[in-house]
Amino acid sequence: MTGEKYTTVQDIPTAHHCVVQAPFLRHGTHDSSLRTKFDDRDDHEPFGKDQPSFISVHDSFKSQILGSSASIQVIAEDSKAFAHEAGVWVESTQEVWLTSNLYFDGQQNAKHPELQAKRAEISKLAIPSGKVTTRDDLLEHILTPNGGCPYGSYVLFCEQGAGPDRPSSFVLVDPKDSSKEPIVILNNFYGRHFNSLNDAVLLPPPKNVKLGSATTDNSSLPGGPPSGWTLWFTDPTYGHEQGFRQKPQMPSQVYCFDPQTSEVRAVADGFDHPNGLCFSPEGDVCYVTDTGSVHGNGDISHRRPATIYAFDVHWPDVDMTIGGPTLHNRRLFAFIDVGLPDGIKCDTAGNVYSGCGDGVHVWNKYGKHIGKIFLGTYCANFCFIPGGRMICLAEEKIFLVEGLQVEGALLEQKI
Repeated sequence: MTGEKYTTVQDIPTAHHCVVQAPFLRHGTHDSSLRTKFDDRDDHEPFGKDQPSFISVHDSFKSQILGSSASIQVIAEDSKAFAHEAGVWVESTQEVWLTSNLYFDGQQNAKHPELQAKRAEISKLAIPSGKVTTRDDLLEHILTPNGGCPYGSYVLFCEQGAGPDRPSSFVLVDPKDSSKEPIVILNNFYGRHFNSLNDAVLLPPPKNVKLGSATTDNSSLPGGPPSGWTLWFTDPTYGHEQGFRQKPQMPSQVYCFDPQTSEVRAVADGFDHPNGLCFSPEGDVCYVTDTGSVHGNGDISHRRPATIYAFDVHWPDVDMTIGGPTLHNRRLFAFIDVGLPDGIKCDTAGNVYSGCGDGVHVWNKYGKHIGKIFLGTYCANFCFIPGGRMICLAEEKIFLVEGLQVEGALLEQKI
């Protein structure tokens, strides 16, 4: 543990700032509402104090989300952006696996000059000590890692790829046996390159769904997910925009991969940059974030999405080898007040959490914004861990949130 514990709860209902004294100014991507500029005044009281804290917008945030001793604490930090994405809890080893952002290390990759002397890495965070161990041995297998999720007894990583000869792919890592070679389970859409796979999540089937018979090697992967589980993922164009991927061959879409049949289907389109995704505890609603307001080349437009969309999940009344789950009734669930909605998760009560420009924002299942875990910095992703805890990945820092009344909806997917 490295930092002090922050326990302050700020009550800032929307009525506090419906009308504020002009002139006022705030950058929608870089500045929290707590940093709104009021001409030459330093009085930011309508929006609260700029320090790590819990911001309660609705009473339910305090009564249903926060415990009496909720706290925020930095438990690891570095000078580089080592804590960017993934965030996969491994119960058996009490570790969180994470990926870094691309950072400049000055070492040119002879095979992939398009990386421009940058690299990304995979690490694991020990709980509760906060010790971070980098897995450099995985670099040759997963060159540009991003998102991740549990996949049976494995950690699945989204490899964004590099150039034309390093396709974007899903790679499985055994977190308990470093001697095992990583396994690629998908790297194309019927011969076309994915753009740059970003995030993924497993969805179990409802109890009444007809599963059918296993028909492929993927379905019999030792330690893989149970029969009937499907892998859902996003594929934006960040790799090309950041200069290490070829020109996109497909739209930015959401896909569903069925390990039982090896079928991969596009299930939702019309996004600028689909990013994070998750499901409600019952699996009947899919949430997808769109981070289109900031492109990979640094171009920012506040007229593009910084938005969470919701879809209804429909399951077929036929054998899953004949028909799979589909998405319907697309609707805007939330627009973010600062930064981008990147990683996204649900708790077991159906509340929705997303890593945004100043921390983790929280909505109830009806789309009402009820509060924030305010970190004062960008949080790309996060994960729940048992015991009312959360790990927040904030580039150069990792925060531990403790004392919550809620548990993550994905914690039953134990590794």
